[in-house]
Amino acid sequence: MPPSPAPLETRRAALSREARREAMIDAAEALFFELGFEGTTLGAVVRISGGSLATLYDEFGNKENLLRAVVDRIREEGLVDLKTLDDRAMSPREILLRVASRFHAYVTAPRTLASMRVVIGRSLADPAFGRAFHEDVRLQLLERIAETFRRWTAEGQARIDDPVAAAELFFASLLCDAPLKTMLGLPAERTDETLLAWRLQPFLDHFAIAG
Repeated sequence: MPPSPAPLETRRAALSREARREAMIDAAEALFFELGFEGTTLGAVVRISGGSLATLYDEFGNKENLLRAVVDRIREEGLVDLKTLDDRAMSPREILLRVASRFHAYVTAPRTLASMRVVIGRSLADPAFGRAFHEDVRLQLLERIAETFRRWTAEGQARIDDPVAAAELFFASLLCDAPLKTMLGLPAERTDETLLAWRLQPFLDHFAIAG
């Protein structure tokens, strides 16, 4: 039996709304990266994406929330690789090396670097934005790794007494000065898997990561 017209129209409207929202995020990303936060106007976003200012305000509320939507989408794309943390077919050491390789490639990609420059610039102008980004993005990422460290320790596959601090150390060892280079507008180095494994070797050994 074919669906009634009302539900069908509702689904079409939902798809259309999602398409408009994605188009606005696409336009905002291009403008933020080219012109920065201050140089981007919501009117310019609408001119590129279509729709109206009323729709944009309804979806995002203001320009800062639109920037957060851009950053969140890029973050979600990068976090897909963290699903490797739950792969029971690999040892914890193999998992961390796989995550390190993929995450380093993600962090040093031109698109990610461009987003971080905009975020840093906005955070310097508005510390509240920086704090919110830290709490909603960075701390969630650390907690995802820390949760895995707790599980491995409980299973006897690691000896980590402070999982959150260990997660901080993992990323610091992995990224080295990549965040600083981002702030300076310099390209981060392309690091091969051999060098990443060398960087992480003391971490893996110290915490007795099984492998």
